[in-house]
Amino acid sequence: MTDAPLRLLLEFDALSQRDHNQPPAFLHRRDRKFALTCEQEGHTPDARRWLDHMARLSGPGASPASADKTLRLWRRTNAGFILAGGVFGILTMLGLLFYDGGQRINITAFLAFVLLQLLLALFTTVQSIVGWQPWRWLTRRLNRGNASDTVHRIQPALMARASHLGGLSFAVTGLLTLLMMVVVQDLAFGWSTTLNTAADSYHRMLQTVSTPWGWLWPAAVPDLSLVEATRFFRAGNPDSALNPAQWGQWWPFVVALWGFWVLLPRLLLSLLSGQIIRSKARRLLAAHPGMNALLYRMETPTIDTGNEHNDAADMPDTQTPTGLSPLPESSLLLAWAGAGDPELPQSLTGPDTRIFRAGGRASLAEDHAAIAGIGERLADQPGATVLVVTHCWEPPTGELQDFLETALDNWPQHTPVHLVPLAPNPNQPPDDNQLRQWLRFAHRADGEAVGVSILPGTPRDAFIEQEGTR
Repeated sequence: MTDAPLRLLLEFDALSQRDHNQPPAFLHRRDRKFALTCEQEGHTPDARRWLDHMARLSGPGASPASADKTLRLWRRTNAGFILAGGVFGILTMLGLLFYDGGQRINITAFLAFVLLQLLLALFTTVQSIVGWQPWRWLTRRLNRGNASDTVHRIQPALMARASHLGGLSFAVTGLLTLLMMVVVQDLAFGWSTTLNTAADSYHRMLQTVSTPWGWLWPAAVPDLSLVEATRFFRAGNPDSALNPAQWGQWWPFVVALWGFWVLLPRLLLSLLSGQIIRSKARRLLAAHPGMNALLYRMETPTIDTGNEHNDAADMPDTQTPTGLSPLPESSLLLAWAGAGDPELPQSLTGPDTRIFRAGGRASLAEDHAAIAGIGERLADQPGATVLVVTHCWEPPTGELQDFLETALDNWPQHTPVHLVPLAPNPNQPPDDNQLRQWLRFAHRADGEAVGVSILPGTPRDAFIEQEGTR
């Protein structure tokens, strides 16, 4: 598996996951410097150059890439499907060609099995295109411990290619077994069906099936006389007047049937599956949340004062009348004054989350539109909580207080509102002094309806709650 787009996607996704633990200011300086270096060298910064740059920064002693582990896993999966398909191809063909000398090998059953294989091949391709995962139980075991959404979304295409490679191995070994059986055994073919089908109708169907190879191999197209002479009935005795050699004249048709309608479709669809993987990998990379954040950091200038110390944390150590509240689950998020740009923490968002924006550069009309939009959602979700995401380092303003007063007057009565101050690094809790100003603001606004919460998993929760009960 040497697909460059797939490897590029997996490498970028792994590095993007690792960057979640880095401070945003550090990531901004690092990626902005990379963009300026590319501009000086006359290059356009892209994902491939950025990954090469990060590899040089990591040095030769870096641990093996996560992408290599994923690719090795899928190589082993493909090999397993190929081996299993080869074994099943041999056993299946031996079962189809079983002949004990007293009964005929039914061409009708052979046609039905070939049709089944063709439908399975087409179904595998369709499910990979629409993203359905009938192999979910297997992919979960293969990717145990890997919760990346990107890997989850590319799995249907990867699993389809593994299935097609197994089907191709099945078709090849089945064809080889068929040729071997034709050589070493005297096979007797015929056709039989319970339906009231005349020989000429059956012959027309066979001619339609033989259309792809009729011009190339005329001997592989059975004529009407052969069809009329080789029909048999289960309850009847074979016609002793029939030349036994005619029972074996079906083998060219059987070989061509298997080659054109089982082997060739699997070969073409396995090649198509590789193209589907490359195309889907390019789309997933372009829409990757980490790619949007990277482009923002590379395009946005940084300001460095040269002084590592700032007095943002030098505030009076005053007590607060209330403490933090546990962060409730909610699908209604309001990003205040640009909080969460360029992306909100994953622990706050979900598939049903609706994000509204207000304050800061937003106009008064946009603020009222956000209040009305949330009000419509609250009408459908009685008792839902509204999470207001803010910058912890920006002190609460009168604009926010006016907004909350207007919102609480327009929303259903007793609607709970939780302020969620975010630190520069969303994975770290805000400073105590910064949290206290938000706790005092919530108490002044409406101590019963407005609370303050931080992202779960921070050890500061208990400390603030104990202090709030003094």
